[in-house]
Amino acid sequence: MMAALKRWVGITGLLLIGVLPVTAKAECPALLDHSFPGLVDGKPQSLCQYQGKVVLVVNTASFCGFTFQYEGLEKLHARLKDRGLVVLGFPSNDFGEQEPGNDKEIADFCRLTYGVEFPMLGKTVVKGSNANPFYRRLAEITDSRPQWNFHKYLINRDATQVLAFDSFTRPDDKKLLSKIDEFLK
Repeated sequence: MMAALKRWVGITGLLLIGVLPVTAKAECPALLDHSFPGLVDGKPQSLCQYQGKVVLVVNTASFCGFTFQYEGLEKLHARLKDRGLVVLGFPSNDFGEQEPGNDKEIADFCRLTYGVEFPMLGKTVVKGSNANPFYRRLAEITDSRPQWNFHKYLINRDATQVLAFDSFTRPDDKKLLSKIDEFLK
């Protein structure tokens, strides 16, 4: 009797294992498999947290003729975040030394001047051979390198398509908005 019970339990256990749902998390797309310190707290932020989202990547600067774009970027983020858009800021001092502050100064400026709530990462290099690996990859994919502050890259939900927009492309630009809408569908 005991042997039969052990056999029944063994078979039942195998059957139960065979019907359990597989809940493995999808692998992070290679393009997003990078981490950077957060602007506010300096803690590592994995870009994998944005997989499945449409991501608008922007290199920013606090003392630039395009700095007013912070306002439009924040409005865009607030309006479309529930549909899956993330605006992601990368402060950089690469162009005209227009981002001289440290991360705390940059965070305070963005929050107090423009009410920025979209994710911002720590100050980084976005051009040349010292560019961070994420920016190097974006430039390779699009064959478009930032020529100035507020250059934009738009990444689709599965991180298989990347489009580049120059600094003159404002956050309310019809072509940019059209592509964002297309990627959000």
